Amino acid sequence: MKVIYKITYPNNKIYVGKDLTDSINYFGSASDVLIARDFTREQRRDFTIRREILWGSETASDTEINEKEVEFIVLLQANNPDIGYNRWSRFSGNPRKDVQTK
Repeated sequence: MKVIYKITYPNNKIYVGKDLTDSINYFGSASDVLIARDFTREQRRDFTIRREILWGSETASDTEINEKEVEFIVLLQANNPDIGYNRWSRFSGNPRKDVQTK
């Protein structure tokens, strides 16, 4: 099963990613540096995140899953630094432009 997931951090910022194996233990590859900037040392002592499956398919090709990932990143604005931790693709503030630049 291939899935698109959303991670929500305690500050309500999100990260959208894909998992080609539907591993229960995979939480993506968001930048440690970006996330660490948003939390104090004390806040990092007790830290809970949420992982939601947004979409899944047993038959999607890798190309299709890549396209779905981009679709959800843009839809949820996970690439907007005020909303999420995705840095690919660059957020322009214009959803049409964001979709076309992928």
